[in-house]
Amino acid sequence: MKMNNNPINWYPGHMAKTKRLIKEKYNLIDIVYEVIDARIPFSSKIKDVNELLKDKPRILVMTKKDLCDIDITLKWKKYYEDLGYIVLLVDLNSSNALNELINITHKLTVNIQSKREDKGLKKKDIRALVIGIPNVGKSTLINRMAGRKVANVGNTPGVTKNLNWLKTNSDILLLDTPGILWPKLDNQEVALNLASFTAIPRDILPVDRVAIHILNKLDKYYNSFLINRYQINHIDNDDLESVYESIGRRMGAIVSGGEIDYDRVSKNILEDIKNERIKGITFDRFDD
Repeated sequence: MKMNNNPINWYPGHMAKTKRLIKEKYNLIDIVYEVIDARIPFSSKIKDVNELLKDKPRILVMTKKDLCDIDITLKWKKYYEDLGYIVLLVDLNSSNALNELINITHKLTVNIQSKREDKGLKKKDIRALVIGIPNVGKSTLINRMAGRKVANVGNTPGVTKNLNWLKTNSDILLLDTPGILWPKLDNQEVALNLASFTAIPRDILPVDRVAIHILNKLDKYYNSFLINRYQINHIDNDDLESVYESIGRRMGAIVSGGEIDYDRVSKNILEDIKNERIKGITFDRFDD
């Protein structure tokens, strides 16, 4: 279980294409919904997004409020607000989640509508770009605003492939975009956080490396989760075989001869996050 710390290069062609198409449609965009995951509010924020969006009004939409460690995530909300962002922390499963987003959108675009009225024109549908890394809830947000399924949803990256204007139940048109990442993930903490929450495909990083990262995060910040879920009091990184032995026997991940199926243990740990069996966690910390 030797850990590899080399930078991760992963930048599918559709991501470069998406950036190009956004630039082509830039003048049509009135406002931007930048979507990030409340459990990784730093790691899930596109690193070069300001260069792409320039001066467009923007709402930073932190999704998955119901899954995050609210106390830690609220510190990140304040952090971004102190930088000048308008931040909205939402649980997209809540029936009232979108009202505030729509209200803020109208406030930020009032000048656009006022100029049209001054010219004797009718109000227009506001065109909002929805942008974010893979699997942060963009498609769920769009479907909630539309009141029906108009965007594909999946908890694996790369579900959305093209740019499409989509109608909603309000006077807002949404431009759905494929998830965007930056060309090189040279920050290991960020890369592992992204992998932990399925923002990059499983084959980009070794599954055991990601699972151990999750275990270490639980050990450091959520020890009770570690105890309750895996019956482990502490992660000894100098003796990971013993850790896997204990977890593997508890979950029945045993192959012929009584050996532990290490790969299965790792995959099960990732599935615990993916399937929301472990919630109330935020991995990004100011001290990391």
